[in-house]
Amino acid sequence: MLALRLTRAARLAVQLRRLLVAVASAGTGFLLLCALGHALTHPEAPGASALRLAWCAAPLAATVYLAVAVARTDPGTRPRPGLSAIGLGPGRLMAVSATTTALSAALGSVAALLVFLQLRGDLTGAPADGAMTEALALGQRLPAPAVVTLLTLVPAAASAAVALNLRPRAPRPAPSAGSRRYGRFGAYGWGAARETFGTYGRYGARLAPASSASASASASASASASASASAQLADGRAAGAAPVGGGGTLLTQASDTPPPATADGTPATPDAVPDPTATPRPHTTTLPWGIAVLTAGLAVETYAGDTATPSTTPSAAVLAGWALTALGLALAGPGLTHLCGRLLQAVRPGALRLLAGRVLMEESHRIGRPLGVVCSVASAAYAAAALYDADGPDFGPLSTLGALVVAGCAVATLLTAAVEAKHDRTDTTDALLRLGAPPATLRAAAAVRAGALLALFGPLTLIVAQLASLPLAR
Repeated sequence: MLALRLTRAARLAVQLRRLLVAVASAGTGFLLLCALGHALTHPEAPGASALRLAWCAAPLAATVYLAVAVARTDPGTRPRPGLSAIGLGPGRLMAVSATTTALSAALGSVAALLVFLQLRGDLTGAPADGAMTEALALGQRLPAPAVVTLLTLVPAAASAAVALNLRPRAPRPAPSAGSRRYGRFGAYGWGAARETFGTYGRYGARLAPASSASASASASASASASASASAQLADGRAAGAAPVGGGGTLLTQASDTPPPATADGTPATPDAVPDPTATPRPHTTTLPWGIAVLTAGLAVETYAGDTATPSTTPSAAVLAGWALTALGLALAGPGLTHLCGRLLQAVRPGALRLLAGRVLMEESHRIGRPLGVVCSVASAAYAAAALYDADGPDFGPLSTLGALVVAGCAVATLLTAAVEAKHDRTDTTDALLRLGAPPATLRAAAAVRAGALLALFGPLTLIVAQLASLPLAR
């Protein structure tokens, strides 16, 4: 009931995005029903029907991807202060988002069923004629369990993906800002002296003095060292320097506050952690994996082109190659966008290029993956145009519908991510305007970002499309 009320009270832009999800779900559901109709019409060719059903995975994945992007930008299901007191915590809002997505997808599935029954003539008694008659299973009874299973596939997958992406996550601990001293294993914190490699394991290094003479000698030496250390400590604090220990050694601190002492009086020494500046950024670590998966996808497409036979439906190897190519470009998209932002700031940048590059670097994790998906869809469209040429098979209405669903979902997801990024940097834009930045400069920075992304992803799309279409066009 709460999901229905939030759906009714949403703004027009939110309703349009949910309508896009419903339309995409209707197209995917209609393709699934057509695959079922083809299986009923041709029971002697189960392999061809299974291949048609497998190709429906592409519009299904595109629809689920769009549904997740729309759910992320829904302002009605974002956590707000005070909602947990009335039982609307992050978990409850996640469930509301998943329910709203399921309702939108279910509406599209019902529309797909009505259109399919209309074309079969079950509602009006006048079946349609043309190239789609073999996919409608005219004159045969539709199995109700199969129809229900196929129509509930899109809402179930979309709601599960939304729940997985919007699930409550525990906040990550922030890294400590203090400097750390690296020595032997476990030796950091307030160190009195620097230890060389192997000092801890040397025989007798941790044994107490054996005689009173050595104890008195060490006591006198420690007293003189303490006197000199006090003088050096006073001088160092007066100059604002770090604390200096006995023998002139520098006392370094692992964090802002010294660690608590243990039961035996020694300071507690937690394990040292590596320098956070040496750790690669999260949105750039997937770039090598994306390149590897993209290369694997092109190799699979080359193998599929060598073993391809003329038919109306491409083989499963072509589908696997295109899926790997799309996955590789989606993984490499954030890293490429971050690289584009860095290149914009190279070689003595001005204020315009600096602003555009920093915004690209900050938004690379949000718009990079949709950009990679759009790049993969464009390259697949180029390869499909090379496959369905004058000497190849015909590009039927079902193939056109599937291509429109995939391309429309990819472009709509990119636009949705761009709108989300614009809303997230509203505070930054307002601050720049208050500081006196002219609005023309902000618009010019947006144009520079768009031009830089087009200059990077445009040639990449052409290269991938050419490499993917070469084995298929032979």
